[in-house]
Amino acid sequence: MAVRFQDESFPILKEFLYYQQTIKQKSPKTVDEYFLDLRTFFRFIKLNRRLVPADTELESIDIKDIDLELLKSIDLNDAYEYMNYLQRERGNSASSRARKCSSLKGFFKYITNKKHYLDLDPVEELEMPKLKKALPKYLTLEQSIELLNAVEGDNRERDYAIITLFLNCGLRVSEMAGLNYTDIRSDNTIRVLGKGNKERIIYLNSACINAVNDYMRVRPVDEVKDKNALFISRNHRRMSVKTIQAMVYKYLEKIGLSAQGYSCHKLRHTAATLMYQHGGVDIRVLKDVLGHENLGTTEIYTHLSSEQMKNAAEANPLSNIKKN
Repeated sequence: MAVRFQDESFPILKEFLYYQQTIKQKSPKTVDEYFLDLRTFFRFIKLNRRLVPADTELESIDIKDIDLELLKSIDLNDAYEYMNYLQRERGNSASSRARKCSSLKGFFKYITNKKHYLDLDPVEELEMPKLKKALPKYLTLEQSIELLNAVEGDNRERDYAIITLFLNCGLRVSEMAGLNYTDIRSDNTIRVLGKGNKERIIYLNSACINAVNDYMRVRPVDEVKDKNALFISRNHRRMSVKTIQAMVYKYLEKIGLSAQGYSCHKLRHTAATLMYQHGGVDIRVLKDVLGHENLGTTEIYTHLSSEQMKNAAEANPLSNIKKN
């Protein structure tokens, strides 16, 4: 996928984006998001400083003429005015503002510490918006079994294998779509290509091995457009992200969960939660299984279920003491 920054960015911004793409191995989608975030910031700076007419639409402002002199003039107050603008004028949520804040800090850190264009990083002290720590939504063990039992139809072996891998391995939907049959190895592991082209190896349990073997016995071979693809659509092409999402949603709807915000990503949450709560998997191991870059991302799965909290209360040695 081609990123959109080549024709719209000024040279120093291009340097940063190419660095993220080639050295940091960020995905084109992530690099594109950096560009969009930073373009909005520099458009705001030009408008706020009257470098363009006051009635200019933000989306029409060109940033190709941003130079080092302007970058050197930006200070922490500009950044906070921008954060305020995002909240009041654009109605950005805390999570959206946090991402834009992260893009801004990453850019100025790069041009200060890596390229030494600036003596001091003007946004180093910029604080991230406080985010509410929402617990991930996931299926219970009973709902997971019900979902597997709901699979039927002409593609039941394929669909069952996909849902089994989601629930047991915690793959992202993009990772599922990208799987090749050669990624399944003879030692019962599977090679997964995650975010930023980072490769990880996941061990397959018996349920996964059986489900994949059942599917491979009926997997189409003739007229398949992508010979390497593991999961094949009815059009004999690699199943796309959207096709996999639609398939999963169909079965979720069948068991009555479609209107409750469940999705492929919730199946990833389910796998992580089941491994942590029922399997007692160490959080550091879970981090590697899920392909998280840092442990902080994985720690959201350390939430306690109501059943666990109930059991903890009952386990207290004073729980059965009665007043004389």
